[in-house]
Amino acid sequence: MEPIDTSADTLGALVARLGRWSAGRGPLYLLLAARLRRLIDEGALPPGALLPPDRRLATALAVGRTTVVAAYDTLRQEARLVRRQGSGTRVAPAALAAPASDAPRVAETSNPLFLHLLEALDDVILLSCAAPAQPPPELAEAYRSLVLPDADLGYHPAGLGALRTAVAGRYAARGVPTGPEQILVTTGAQQALSLLTRLLLAPGDGVLVEAPTYPGALDLFREAAAVPLPVAVGPDGMDVAEAVRVMERHRPALAYVVARFQNPTGTVLPPLAGRRLVEAANALGVPLVDDEVLADLAFDTGPPEPSLSSYGDVIAVGSLSKVVWGGLRIGWVRGPAPLIARLARLKALHDLGSDLPSQLAATRLLDGFGPVLAARTAVVRAGHDHLRAELARLLPSWSCAPATGGQTLWIRLPHGDGVSFAQLALRHGVAVLPGATTDALGGSLRHLRLHFLAPSEVLTEAVRRLAAAWAEYTPGPEPERASLHAIVV
Repeated sequence: MEPIDTSADTLGALVARLGRWSAGRGPLYLLLAARLRRLIDEGALPPGALLPPDRRLATALAVGRTTVVAAYDTLRQEARLVRRQGSGTRVAPAALAAPASDAPRVAETSNPLFLHLLEALDDVILLSCAAPAQPPPELAEAYRSLVLPDADLGYHPAGLGALRTAVAGRYAARGVPTGPEQILVTTGAQQALSLLTRLLLAPGDGVLVEAPTYPGALDLFREAAAVPLPVAVGPDGMDVAEAVRVMERHRPALAYVVARFQNPTGTVLPPLAGRRLVEAANALGVPLVDDEVLADLAFDTGPPEPSLSSYGDVIAVGSLSKVVWGGLRIGWVRGPAPLIARLARLKALHDLGSDLPSQLAATRLLDGFGPVLAARTAVVRAGHDHLRAELARLLPSWSCAPATGGQTLWIRLPHGDGVSFAQLALRHGVAVLPGATTDALGGSLRHLRLHFLAPSEVLTEAVRRLAAAWAEYTPGPEPERASLHAIVV
């Protein structure tokens, strides 16, 4: 396990790695001590590591200072911590931590987006991970009608030919001529981003990102030891003028954007701005990745706006997980055929190709996809309207602009910070995504991302719990702007 940097400017790293420490039975100080003990024993907090001061950690965890003091004292009595006046609290030199190793450490996620999936759910409503919880009936029918190919090993590193053709056809129908040789099928969009990161980024390379952006992408860039070059997102999406200046100044190895229903803000990049971004990236030789996972989820039933791929050379990433079901792990990359061939060789090294029955089911779904998409969009829009109405009723001091598509609301709190409130909300049975985890600029501290995909009665209960947590919330001093390291380590 990768050691946690617990210096003052990386408090967020420890808070993230603590995860759902308060889930369980017993006094909070014992639950906190148990999670810290585990981090020490696993080597994530190595001997000599400096822990945050009592008050700072208490503020970040939305607990009283006595809770942190009692937890630290419990571990001090176990000889796992050493507390000295003037030198702070450190992991004891002889603590029962995992022995140090000279071998390279494997990066592990501390992103709450993923930790909430990895740990037991208990009675927690997950508003942190945005994906459909129920598959449509068409998916079950697609699986029931599967006909497996004869005399086929089942290994298709680039993807099943019929599915590559179907995905290419969807791009062609949107005015972006595409052949199957330009499509790589992946195990979800996350693998698509992972493969692109491995292929295009080397340690020290610059990568242009929006601030805020999808935290799963930030995790991947951090794992590749890339240097983020964040550009702020406003009401109309990324500041394209600033993005062009960043590309001219730094010539990043990659630019990653979510142009349509941006994650997490929900903004849409205007067509003229999108064209300028693509033309600048192409002129400067910067590979531009457009994450289109949410692009189909428009509330307006009119003709969709052009995708960035219609303006020039763009690497597009898509998925069926957000429109159909999170458990259908089918994604893809659209790009130049030579790039797709290189990605296919890399994918072959990792898994020899994505699951074949899922690809067959996805191919059948895409044949007549209109009704499936229309039904999902109607459900998502109803959830959006219901969640906003409940927030206005029970949490009127919270502000959030209505979305025009996608699946999340970007909430601004009137005071306090999202990290400490998320800790308190979790103890009230709701998992939310703090804005700081999405922002490589170290901003968005007062923001939360909430999805509206759950049934209306679940959303109502979630807002009731959030309102109870907010009534109890007393923020500490304004937090300092965190570094990206603090957010994603």
